[in-house]
Amino acid sequence: MSSERLLRLLSLLQTRREWSGPELCARLAVSPRTVRRDIERLRGLGYPVHATLGAAGGYVLEAGAAMPPLLLDDEEAVAIAVGLRAATGGAVEGIAEASVRALAKLEQVLPARLRRRVTALHAATTTLGSPPAGPVAAPETLTVLAAACRDHERVRFAYRDAGDEETRRLVEPHGLVSAGRRWYLVAFDAVRDDWRIFRVDRVSGPLPTGVRCPPRELPAADTAEFVTRFMAGSRPATRAVLLVHASARELADRFRVTEAEVEPIDDRSCVLRTSADSLEWTALRIAYLDIDFEIREPAELRDRVAAMADRLARAAR
Repeated sequence: MSSERLLRLLSLLQTRREWSGPELCARLAVSPRTVRRDIERLRGLGYPVHATLGAAGGYVLEAGAAMPPLLLDDEEAVAIAVGLRAATGGAVEGIAEASVRALAKLEQVLPARLRRRVTALHAATTTLGSPPAGPVAAPETLTVLAAACRDHERVRFAYRDAGDEETRRLVEPHGLVSAGRRWYLVAFDAVRDDWRIFRVDRVSGPLPTGVRCPPRELPAADTAEFVTRFMAGSRPATRAVLLVHASARELADRFRVTEAEVEPIDDRSCVLRTSADSLEWTALRIAYLDIDFEIREPAELRDRVAAMADRLARAAR
């Protein structure tokens, strides 16, 4: 029996609710007898695959009471091992300890060739630690919300806003967004009749209601764009225009910019149009350019840079 074919069969069964026998035969390019034999092999490994009635017959992969053995190809196994190592510094409460335990179990069953690849990557990589950056999301909360997103099920929870005021919410979860050390839930608020974004670390006691609802159309291309646009709109940005005495390419090498922010003049100068949450942050960013520049606007930015220069000069003295 081909292990690769077994993996493909399992992958197909996980992608949708039900497959007919002829569909599986066509996808795998095998006979109905081979499909039935592979299905029995999956059942023997602990995967609860049930047959369905009908003219052609079909197969459904149900959730089991216990996790059966995992079938992973080489790239998937290495990706999981690397992800678990990275998760030890994640923004989910308790995830570090759980990741270490899971990684230890995974490495015990990895083939020697894969274990050497994972070990080599780990030995060659150094992670820069960072101090805690505020509250973290509870894994139980994330799993409840993720399941509600998948099942289009309404959820109730308590939510504490930035002013530490707690309210009860009834929402239709749409998706989760991980942004650095923050997790955000994008959901339609059934009471306020509008889309909302919730910080997951401020969500407590999420409770599925059992009420399913049809998916709503998000007013954005995806959840990441929706969160980015919301966060940008919630903070007034300050815009600055600079004449930089360097080429646009040299500026891009030193400064994280988009093409829309830079206007080339010649091979020795360009115009930078940038924005940030505050003039102080803009002044700090451009101070690290290590390139001569002139401030065209706003005038307030010149004052901030001059004040910063005075403080630094006093510190140097």
